Amino acid sequence: MSHVPSDIEIAQAAKLSHINEIAAKVGISSDDLEHYGKYKAKMPLHLIDETKVQKSNLILVSAINPTPAGEGKTTTSIGLTEGLNKIGKQAVVVLREPSLGPVFGVKGGAAGGGFSQVVPMEDINLHFTGDFSAVEKANNLLAALIDNNIQNKIENNLNIDPRTVVWKRVMDMNDRSLRNLIVGLGGKSGGIPREGGFNITAASEIMAILCLSKDLEDLKNRCGNIYVGNTFDGKPVFARDLKAQGAMAALLKDAVKPNLVQTLEGNPAIIHGGPFANIAQGTNTINATKLGMSVAPYVVTEAGFGADLGAEKFLNIKCGFAGISPKAVVIVATIRALKYHGGMKLDELKSENLDALANGLENLKKHIENIKSFGLPPVVSINRFVSDTEAELKLVFDAVQALGAKVAVAEGWGKGGDGMKELAERVVEAIESCEGKYIPTYDWNDTVENKINAIAQKIYGADGVEFSSKAKTDLKKIYKLGMDKLPICMAKTQYSFTEDPKKLGRPTGFTLTIREFEFAAGAGFIVPIVGEILRMPGLPQIPSAEAIDVDANGVISGLF
Repeated sequence: MSHVPSDIEIAQAAKLSHINEIAAKVGISSDDLEHYGKYKAKMPLHLIDETKVQKSNLILVSAINPTPAGEGKTTTSIGLTEGLNKIGKQAVVVLREPSLGPVFGVKGGAAGGGFSQVVPMEDINLHFTGDFSAVEKANNLLAALIDNNIQNKIENNLNIDPRTVVWKRVMDMNDRSLRNLIVGLGGKSGGIPREGGFNITAASEIMAILCLSKDLEDLKNRCGNIYVGNTFDGKPVFARDLKAQGAMAALLKDAVKPNLVQTLEGNPAIIHGGPFANIAQGTNTINATKLGMSVAPYVVTEAGFGADLGAEKFLNIKCGFAGISPKAVVIVATIRALKYHGGMKLDELKSENLDALANGLENLKKHIENIKSFGLPPVVSINRFVSDTEAELKLVFDAVQALGAKVAVAEGWGKGGDGMKELAERVVEAIESCEGKYIPTYDWNDTVENKINAIAQKIYGADGVEFSSKAKTDLKKIYKLGMDKLPICMAKTQYSFTEDPKKLGRPTGFTLTIREFEFAAGAGFIVPIVGEILRMPGLPQIPSAEAIDVDANGVISGLF
């Protein structure tokens, strides 16, 4: 049996162009680049042209609810960009930056796969240009200032009640032992003891702020608006009360600039920001998307997890703040994942099973209906595997076309752009059929309860919403703080439309329970917590880190 090259072997075999050549393809002068070696660069925000932004064709890539069988959104996004360029449509891809947590945990890499990758993949997966480090430092500076203010009874002491502090420290690693800690131990010199802990960097509100800020001044203001806790008198305390926003913004002054790299086929790729979609908005920065739309007539971007989370938040939050709208939405699915949603076991998915596939198609159908509810044309991309049978493909094609959506087989992993031409053609057709801008699921000015109900009933298919006693108390606080006119960022499991990750397919007859709320006043959204959501993941029993190595010449292996 012939050797199938790994992702990293394919990436390392590629001949990369100098980043100046990549920039020149979309009219960016090398004088505007801040170089990080030969193949990476940061770009200034003055390249954003709002007139061109409104004329560009934005394509959003989302997916069905994720499964252990895999779907392949990032690979599809990159491959689609290659495919669009193959059919004569100048396109760039705009993606999130990988988090080291998943890189060393389960995935082992997050820069696409096969012959649909962004490169240099090792750099992109490991540290990149230091944006995650900057987010981490800004976050932890605020944490240090909070504890310092609690410790020192000086003139600027804010009388913060340590029991109310909600701000945690962060690090970009999966480390479950850091979720809940007691800080301030060690006597008087160690600070005031209180409960604390760590989140993963991608879950920091600073990351969400970075992705929603329009410039450095806006970022600084949003940092100042971060809610950190209450005084002993019950008054809210914000980061601006600690005079933290200036130093935080200083740490983020370079991180605010989008990063330019390239695809395996030498097309421009912009990678910037990295919030998770089950606890934040799950998409790259507004600035990166707008910069892409300023330099190319076609822009492919991605939203994390399934369309019930990533696409919903992309449209209702990101597009609302940015004033942009996609002209087509790609929903990525695989035959294997659909059969898993239909009840098949993971080790049986290579076998043909039309009954399970028909059952699992209900999940895809709901996502198609949801995208159409936004007034946007959906295109289904079937990420093909060798085990897929013609009968299975026909069943999916017939079901999708019966709903009035376009569908194509995608083979970007094995064939790069050549395997994505069909999907690219269907996407262009969808763009040409798009009749206007997206229709929001709710009005930001509506009540918090009505906005949550709209998402639960229209997008998830719930019968209604229940609020716990803690959530009801939090609601009163939201209204008191004047945060009720902000958009909603649901924190929910990515695996199901419900709060139960084991309820696959298209569940009905369920009620969504809001356990509590978090206030992302700096980012500018309200976070209802549905079920148990971890902001600090743990490593699996066999972490991907065990397979990663570097030789004496600095050549990395094991990122796959």
